[in-house]
Amino acid sequence: MPDAHSPAFLAPILSLIAAAMVFVPLAKRIGLGAIVGYLLAGIAVGPSGLRLVTDPAMTLAIAELGVVMLLFVIGLELKPARLVAMRHAILGFGGAQVLLCSAALLPLALLTGTSLAGSVVVAFALALSATSIALRILEDRGDLRTPYGEKGFAVLLMQDIAVAPALALVPLLAGPTAGTATPLAALIAAGALFGLVVAGRWLLNPLFRILARTGARELMTAAALLVVLGAALLLQTAGLSMALGAFVAGLLLAESDFRHQLEADIEPFRGLLLGLFFMSVGMTLQLGVVLDSLGPLTGFLVAVLGLKAVIVFAIARARRLAVGEAVRLAALLSPAGEFAFVFIPLAADLRLIGRQEAVLWTALSALTMIGGPLLFRLAEVWCARRKLRVRGEAAYDIEGLGRTRSEVLVIGFGRFGQLSTQLLLAADLDVTVIERDVDMIRNAARFGFKVYYGDGTRIDVLRAAGAGRARLIAVCVDDREAATRIVDLVSREFPEAALHVRAYDRNHALELMDRNVAYYVRETAPAAIAFGRAALRAAGFDAETAEAIAEDVRRRDEARLAAQRGEGPMGGAHYLYGRGVRPEPLLPPKAEPKGLTEETERLVGGDGAAGEARPS
Repeated sequence: MPDAHSPAFLAPILSLIAAAMVFVPLAKRIGLGAIVGYLLAGIAVGPSGLRLVTDPAMTLAIAELGVVMLLFVIGLELKPARLVAMRHAILGFGGAQVLLCSAALLPLALLTGTSLAGSVVVAFALALSATSIALRILEDRGDLRTPYGEKGFAVLLMQDIAVAPALALVPLLAGPTAGTATPLAALIAAGALFGLVVAGRWLLNPLFRILARTGARELMTAAALLVVLGAALLLQTAGLSMALGAFVAGLLLAESDFRHQLEADIEPFRGLLLGLFFMSVGMTLQLGVVLDSLGPLTGFLVAVLGLKAVIVFAIARARRLAVGEAVRLAALLSPAGEFAFVFIPLAADLRLIGRQEAVLWTALSALTMIGGPLLFRLAEVWCARRKLRVRGEAAYDIEGLGRTRSEVLVIGFGRFGQLSTQLLLAADLDVTVIERDVDMIRNAARFGFKVYYGDGTRIDVLRAAGAGRARLIAVCVDDREAATRIVDLVSREFPEAALHVRAYDRNHALELMDRNVAYYVRETAPAAIAFGRAALRAAGFDAETAEAIAEDVRRRDEARLAAQRGEGPMGGAHYLYGRGVRPEPLLPPKAEPKGLTEETERLVGGDGAAGEARPS
């Protein structure tokens, strides 16, 4: 291992980055997905490739934090109301897929001579599907809200829920020698879990409120990492898994006001560490062993993909999905998932399977992740030739994993946002509101509003809050510069969403016009016209006349604003009402005005005739 202060220390890091930059875009370009690219990058730089990185175990130990953070984000999204709404799809479709695929793959594992306990772990690991691959395919194709996208999401959600308890149960298969089956160990584990629940329920939200008031963004990020890694370390020390600790922490914060901000802060670390995790898996693959067993591996690859596809197809048809949708879903869920690379090494560590077996099962999991996207493309071609199209949207909205699905995203919950949101809620629209003022969030909660903490000028926060799936994004912040930054972000990143913006003043409205927002309103203009209309009534005008005058002024004001956009601040002055004002001196002159010529003498009123002609 090179010294951290020597330039050689950077060589492995630069090698990993360079390999990822080459293989990930290439894999995505040919339709295999980013995960396959990371696996190939790891193989290329690892001991079986160019040997630029010779200690993959050390890298894998760090990279496993990516899986920990993935479990945290999954827990963060599992709101009770959401689970209740999807309970039939999750338990029915998802539960059937996990159980039937595990049962079908168990004899396959037993055929290799693996012990029963080890075969159970391997079968369960292979039965799980690749969440990141499946969701990326659904999102890229816009199929997440279709019937087959709904069922696929339910299966993935069921699998992710099943991972946490499975990680806790696997050591029990190893017996008392694993150190987890003793009463004392169980008591310690239960105590740690109870302590984590208590801390998450009563301490985390107050902590985040205090940090949010400081306005220091880096403190919020540090606190998010502290929660994830602290919970993971606590349960690992108690004899459970790090991933389970992170999952429980996310679950406890699922209803927190800070969930979107936490997700946005964790997302960059999760993405980087997950990429590093898959590269580490690629580095640990022993190509020599894989090539020596290429024939059996190919047979097992076909068997795993085929068994899972047939079972998913049968369940989909039983759930009344059309043939084309069932075929797509079967191909989508056929590859093994990310957690195969967690369960199989864990089984090897617990001596449920041998190290050589673990290498082959890991290689098989990686091969299914390469073959799965190819199988989906073949399914697409087959469906296209037979004109088996995907139906319209599902019966209810599906939120993408790690992302909220709302019809309207409101940014800012001050005096303007509060009132405008009332109309949206009165129409029974699904509204997500984000606000930076912690006191405002607490006050809103007293009146039954659910407002999340978040900085609307950050693109990662907007994504986490569901901007990518919102039909309308309403910018109601009381900050001209912040509103403009949000407009620029939304226009660039989420062009399909209608953008409605609160304009701070007239000049801000002109800026928004140049940015072609769908709708804007100057916060003072409607109130000022309403005020003037009421003043006319008080001055003695009837309601019809007052309304006509108010409408005329409103039209003139809009016409003047349009003229100012093209002519500058002084444009459209002729639309203004006003009285001709005759300038008068503050003090009377000491001498009569006298013209220097005969003409100017007449103009200044030197004689009576000229004075009568003087303009008033």
